Amino acid sequence: MQLERSSYGMRVRTSLSYEPALTAIREALKQQGFGVLTEIDVRKTLKEKLGFDFRPYVILGACNPPFAHKALEAELEIGLLLPCNVIVYEDAGGCVIAAMDPVKAVSAVAENPALAEIAMQVRSKLEAALQWMIASA
Repeated sequence: MQLERSSYGMRVRTSLSYEPALTAIREALKQQGFGVLTEIDVRKTLKEKLGFDFRPYVILGACNPPFAHKALEAELEIGLLLPCNVIVYEDAGGCVIAAMDPVKAVSAVAENPALAEIAMQVRSKLEAALQWMIASA
């Protein structure tokens, strides 16, 4: 298992089944100072609203309060990009756990250089949570 990157996020693939993967990433986020503010059960929502069957898939809205405060102090409307989304979904042979890349997200407000440093620090925390998943596999 290794950390993979996309144009807007980072992910790990694990052989853990869905519920253990969800529990593990919650613990990894907690260790990095994040709390989960929101949880969207995509599978349940698609079934209830559209009648579609979908794989187990959850979106966690993770927030690290000290960094959120710093970001809000630097750019009041950065709340439009908060919290950091982390997803867990069932995939062939296990699960994928992915997190948005805050550095990519704040590129939309590139005119505020203070945010770039905060975003890099938050990214390192999210990476550490994903790396913890690798180490604990």
